[in-house]
Parts: sequence; C-alpha cells; structure tokens
Amino acid sequence: MSTTFVIGEIGINHNGDINLAKQLIDGAVEAGCQMVKFQKRTIELVYSQADLDRPRQSPWGTTNRQQKEGLEFSEAEYDEIDRYCREKGIEWTASAWDVPSQKFLRKYNLRYNKVASPLLTHLELLHTIAEEGHHTFISTGMSTIEEIEVAVNIFRDANCPFELMHCNSTYPLDPADANLRVIETLREKFDCNVGYSGHEVGLAVSCAAVALGATSIERHITLDRAMYGSDQSASLEIGGLKKLTKYIRAIEVSLGSPVKKVHDSELPARHKLRTF
Repeated sequence: MSTTFVIGEIGINHNGDINLAKQLIDGAVEAGCQMVKFQKRTIELVYSQADLDRPRQSPWGTTNRQQKEGLEFSEAEYDEIDRYCREKGIEWTASAWDVPSQKFLRKYNLRYNKVASPLLTHLELLHTIAEEGHHTFISTGMSTIEEIEVAVNIFRDANCPFELMHCNSTYPLDPADANLRVIETLREKFDCNVGYSGHEVGLAVSCAAVALGATSIERHITLDRAMYGSDQSASLEIGGLKKLTKYIRAIEVSLGSPVKKVHDSELPARHKLRTF
C-alpha cells in the first residue's frame, strides 16, 4: 500500500500571527505530515460590502472586515512561510478563495494546489488552478455528484493531475454524517485517487477513511482548541496529530496483502497447537 499523504490544515488557525503559524508548521513536521495548508483571500472579492460592514466582535475590532483583515497574511509574511517551510523540509500550499489570490501564490512555485469545498463550483478559479498543471486536492463537501463531475472534467481537459477528497462541510462533524463509503463511490465514478478531509472531533473517522483506501488525509490543526477562531473546535492539537499519523502508518502496514497464507510468525504456534 502506498503512503497516505497527510496534510496539516493550518487554515486561519494562526490568528494572523506568523510566529503562531511557525509553531503549527513545527508541530506538523514533528508529527510527520507531508504538507501544511493555509487559506488566502482577497477580502473585497470574497465578501460583500454589507457583510464586511456588519458588526462582529473579534480581537481586531468590532466589524467583520476587521476580523477578516486580521486573519490575512501579508506578502512579506507569505515570503517568510515559504522560507520557513523550505528550511523545515515540508511542502506548503494555500486554498485560494479567488482568482487574484491563486495568481499571487504562483510566485512560490508550489508543488500542490487545493480547492476548498466552497469553491468547487467557482469555475473561473478551477480553470485558473488547472492551467498551472500542479497536483490538486479537490474537496467535495456540500457538493453533488454532478457538480463534482464538472470540476473533474475541467482538470482532465487541462491534463492537470488531481485527487478528490471526500468531505462533509460541518464544523464539527457528527461521525454519523461522515458517510465514508462515498470514498469508494467517488473512486469508482471518477477513476481517481480519493482522500478524506475531516472536520470531526477525534481520530476514529480519519483512521477508518485510511482503512477504506483514502490516499490523503487532511485535518485542521491548532495549538489549543480553546483558542479564538471558528475552526479551532474541529481541529486536532499537535499531540492528537502525532497520534493520527502514527495510527495511519500502523493501518497501512496492517492492511497487508489480500492473499491468505500461513505467515512465518505463525509457524511455531502451528507446530505446537496443530496436533491432529
């Protein structure tokens, strides 16, 4: 079995603090993740003026605009993220929520792209990503099979490598709604690798996804689930992330081969106990 690609989704859990982001990168490296992921938005394009002007209490002020702006990194801070991840030997990417943000990310020549579930029907953005030709993880939360098929065709027409990620866009996710059998449905329908992007509390659902053949696992990560932020409660702290990657690697080994045989490790017991 191939190695499951594990993504630590930092997202906006850095709370606009580059030092906090670095601590989360360190935690992902220590846990054995292959990549960390952020989120990049052009505020004025993603949100309406009315939405930005509405009241919202946050560490950055009293409006939604102040909160959104407080969570965005500057170009200089992204430069530092790029430098730091290269120094630490871990891949990084960001899910762009608009076309200018995706084009901004091109300066870093990232190996991977990510389509967040809300953007799966943003066709202009999908074309912009697909034309880059980088391996792209496509989350499928709150999407129909028909919507997923449109996205898949865009990437196939552009000859851009991709894999789908089964996802339920509830934060936190009730395990009863995880519906992990969709992993096989997507794999058979679209003849591609399928991963799992999880928002549940705990590790069991993500581990089950690996046992069902998920080729990638993405989980939000945080230093403390009690910190400010809408994604924190559905995130794994670093200790939990380390357990998850440990369990994933154990599952990969334990799945073994579909061929039934007597293993060498069984021979002593066979000789001792098979007395008839």
